[in-house]
Amino acid sequence: MTTGDIHRIIIIGAGQAGAETAQRLRQGGFAGEITLIGEEPQAPYQRPPLSKAYLKGEYGIERLLLRPASVYAEEQVSLLTPCRAVWVDRTNKKVRVEGGRELPYDALVLATGARPRKLTLAGADLDGVFLFRTAADVDAVRPRFIKGAKLVVIGAGYIGLEVAAVARTLGLDVTVIESAVRPLARVTSPEVAGFFLDEHTRQGVRFVLGGQPALIKGNDAVTGVSLADGMEIPADIVIAGIGVTPETTLAQQCGLTVENGILTDRHCRTADPSIFAIGDCASRPIQHYEDRVCRLESVHNAVEGGRMVAAAITGKDYPEETPWFWSDQYDLKLQIAGLFQGYDKIVLRGALEDRAFAAFYYQGPRLIAVDAVNRPGEFLGAKMLIQKGKTISPDVLTDLSRPMKELVAAAN
Repeated sequence: MTTGDIHRIIIIGAGQAGAETAQRLRQGGFAGEITLIGEEPQAPYQRPPLSKAYLKGEYGIERLLLRPASVYAEEQVSLLTPCRAVWVDRTNKKVRVEGGRELPYDALVLATGARPRKLTLAGADLDGVFLFRTAADVDAVRPRFIKGAKLVVIGAGYIGLEVAAVARTLGLDVTVIESAVRPLARVTSPEVAGFFLDEHTRQGVRFVLGGQPALIKGNDAVTGVSLADGMEIPADIVIAGIGVTPETTLAQQCGLTVENGILTDRHCRTADPSIFAIGDCASRPIQHYEDRVCRLESVHNAVEGGRMVAAAITGKDYPEETPWFWSDQYDLKLQIAGLFQGYDKIVLRGALEDRAFAAFYYQGPRLIAVDAVNRPGEFLGAKMLIQKGKTISPDVLTDLSRPMKELVAAAN
């Protein structure tokens, strides 16, 4: 399949990745048909504010929209919402949507995202138990976020801790249950995790680490959570933040390879040259980490996937960026550049007690990642170094009299 053979593109998934793909295709000069299919009623919107400003009530849904809904019509992007794709016919290059309508494609982009994992406990269907993924999820739980309400959050990842921070700000009584021995166990080091544990504890959040929920109590509505060790925690609200599962149903149905997400090459192309996969649903080789195959859950990865696909379809080059992530909790901004897995040394620049520091991760002599808390200069500097394949000597990092810009300029 060559660029000149593509006249009709279907994008399944109207989240950040799908919307970015449509926008970049038009900006890249693609003049053919673009159809963007989304299951939610809204035009594509940002998800990160859901657990922050939107939950607080500071933003309405219009503020979350990536672009005004009218722009899609102006750019001749057919936005089908709410609409669900139910079948992909690779042989005849057609997508079937609910109701039986079939849409032809020359190139198909799967940007189907991920679905939140549901609690598999008795009582998980009680009133007051919520998942946390969409604007509708937040709309359902937000009226219950009132001062004095008892909230139990199951899971201490980004979403769980961001929700806990908002809840404490609004005066709720908050307990976080985490099966691991520390929060953020999958995404950061014990040192940084310990800092956030201490900060949340200082803000009044109670933690049950190593806790195993066994039962959600209540008759019609939730009244508490029982743990395997017999502990009982009262609750008016329970929010499950136990991770997500990549949405690969369509890919599996049509015979694409799925290995912790839809497997693609570095250009986000699946084994079928007419089908791409991007965002939370896809796994691809990461250039800056020896083509290690990863499934990344981040806005940056969604945006980058859209740009890579648009570049591939329009015959342009796209320089792959260093992966990056962020999380806002209270007045703390955590910015992460790179992938820390496999590190053998960590160097702190700044002091944890100052609530502004950066943790630099090394694998041998090589800088592979940074976690920066209220230190944007360190985040940007490390991101640039990883992007260029350079490193910085660990022994100079602790000297705060030397600006980060100076250290980056002297890096090898």
